[in-house]
Formats: sequence, C-alpha cells, structure tokens
Amino acid sequence: MACGLDIFGDRWTLLVVRDLVLGSERFKDFAASPEGIPTNILTDRLGRLQASGIVELTAAADGSRHPAYRLTEKGKAMKPILAAMRDWGLAWEKGTKVKLGR
Repeated sequence: MACGLDIFGDRWTLLVVRDLVLGSERFKDFAASPEGIPTNILTDRLGRLQASGIVELTAAADGSRHPAYRLTEKGKAMKPILAAMRDWGLAWEKGTKVKLGR
C-alpha cells in the first residue's frame, strides 16, 4: 500500500488519472477540471506520472503541435482502484456524484 501511496497518494494525482480515464488528454483539459488544479501542480503531477510509467506523452490526435497524454497499461490497471473509490464514496458519503463511468 505504501508503494501505491508514494505514486498516487495525493488528491491531485488521482484526479489527473481520473480525467485521463474519462478521456482528457491535453494539459488544457486537465487544467479545466472542476477542481481547479493549479498549473504548477498539474505540471508536477504529470511529470511524476510519466516518471512512474503510468502516463506517456503522445502526438495529439488532431495533429496539433501540442502533445497529448495517455495512460500506459500500468495506468489503465488503476481503473478498478478508481472505480472502487467511486463506489465507496457513493455508498458512504452523502452527496457524492458519479464522475467515473461504471
């Protein structure tokens, strides 16, 4: 558990991974998330996720010069973790809304 927490054990990192799962792939998409992640923290978290092999840079699908981010296989393996956290929140925290599709 400590190993996982070292990599994704803060609020911002999990929200970036959540947004990747939901289809965000550009820096501007993550920055526009409703939680309002500061851009300096976003840059740091994306770098950490890359260094950990959870996220990789790729060419943008629209052909623009701006790179895109996508989950690696290691990153995709986090989907059940996010789903379990979503389900826990829905069951135990009043007012929790679904953001991650079932």
